[in-house]
Amino acid sequence: MSDVILSKKVEALQHQLGRVLTTDELTLFINLQDPHWRLRNLYWIMDKEGNPVLFSPNEVQDKFIREIWFRNVVPKARQRGFSTVVQILMLDHALFEPNQRCGIIAETTTLAEQIFGDKIKFAYDRLPPLIREMVPARMTLKKIVLANNSSIRCATSVRGGTIQWLHVTEYGKICQVAPIKAKEIQTGSIPAVDKTGIVVVESTVEGLDGNFTELVLKARATAQLGRPLGEMDYRLHFASWWDASEYETDPTGIVISPKDHAYFARLEATIGRDISLPKRAWYVQKRDVEFGGDQEKMWMQYPSTLDEAFTISTEGKWLANQMATMRKQNRITHVPYDPAYPVNLWWDLGVDDDIAIWFHQQVGLQDRFIDYIEASGEPYAYFKAEVDKRGYALGHCYLPHDGAHRRPGAEILKTSADMIGEVGFRNIEIVPRIHELITGIQQLRNAMSSYWIDETKCAEGIKHLDGYGKVWNVRTSTYTSQVAQNGHQHATDALRQHAQAKAGGIIMAANSGQTRPKRRNKGAMAA
Repeated sequence: MSDVILSKKVEALQHQLGRVLTTDELTLFINLQDPHWRLRNLYWIMDKEGNPVLFSPNEVQDKFIREIWFRNVVPKARQRGFSTVVQILMLDHALFEPNQRCGIIAETTTLAEQIFGDKIKFAYDRLPPLIREMVPARMTLKKIVLANNSSIRCATSVRGGTIQWLHVTEYGKICQVAPIKAKEIQTGSIPAVDKTGIVVVESTVEGLDGNFTELVLKARATAQLGRPLGEMDYRLHFASWWDASEYETDPTGIVISPKDHAYFARLEATIGRDISLPKRAWYVQKRDVEFGGDQEKMWMQYPSTLDEAFTISTEGKWLANQMATMRKQNRITHVPYDPAYPVNLWWDLGVDDDIAIWFHQQVGLQDRFIDYIEASGEPYAYFKAEVDKRGYALGHCYLPHDGAHRRPGAEILKTSADMIGEVGFRNIEIVPRIHELITGIQQLRNAMSSYWIDETKCAEGIKHLDGYGKVWNVRTSTYTSQVAQNGHQHATDALRQHAQAKAGGIIMAANSGQTRPKRRNKGAMAA
């Protein structure tokens, strides 16, 4: 900045304040022209022990400041300081750029108020008096309005008008426990930010589905392509636990098993740096003391790599243990089609024409799932064409109980079974309805001990089995016994038909082409 421009700025400020700046104030004002100086010398924060300290970016925060983009997605280990650095950047932007609208989205109103008080208000109240005189502020519990017509608001949703800065904190958790709120953020809040504005979504990785996961995986794919980022592309920022200087402890008395040392050796080979003994001790102690030895919670809360962050967590997932067992036993692998055995089709007829079909062969004691298709809004003829082009020798076609429900047809009411038969499917069977969904889920869990699934042709189906979740109760902060309607239920319901039929003894014997005899139960809820 030229001396002439600086002189005019000083003159304008003195006119605004109605007084001459002191020597110290003049020095401060000159330094304020450098945003990098401001970030390292102006803002006070609370450290992890609750003590006020002058903000000084750590290694990962400094890297983020240097690499920040228009759109940013941050999967991270806990307490790496991303919320702090983002909110300091946002406050700095609002203070020194007029007419800016900034928003912070938190999971709950209580958290929004806490963030505002502990981060924004705390930092503003401790600014040098000159700055608070330059840019006075009015505050509520969740909003600061500055004299330069810039503002920062903390809320559970921000939409309406154009926003220049948006920070969504713990977006992964919001996507998992409050999908309706997540959709509001995805469709309302984020699009409110102009393409030249800044969006930062950050979180620990809480599961394999939801918009946060989608943003992370897309950003990683873009980074792997190596092409220049456009304004609407998300830049990936990942922070693990091992590069945090505070994540280490005295190893005296902490037992690090050979298995743990082997894990750290593999990690060192992956990241290209040493994991010291104090860091290893910290990791083992954190896992064993705080998480009861649960390795999956460490993967989620303190991931060593981005891939590890997306390792399946059992929390809130109906089939997590069964899927983990299948992976350990290498039963999610290449499962080829064997023309010596018929291929059975297991359907789900979801609402709004969501349809999922598993292709199954029973070979001895093995239930082999060799293929999978799904679509929404397509006619039954579409699925007949998809099945035919695979060239499998078909056996039976198993529909859920609602396949026998009558639906409007051209002239008469027809069942789904009628219409599926009209397009050419044969040997159609109806799987009887069960009284309790939880019973069917348990039957599926039991049946999965004999399942083999092709990892390539059934990739979409596998993703749905992994994501088949429980509903989160916000009031009690626990998962309920209800099934989350998150899009993963259709594929799982289709597979559940197999488990229910198997438990009920109605699956045709291998190679026989016949259905095993079944008793008629007048009390059953068969359609």
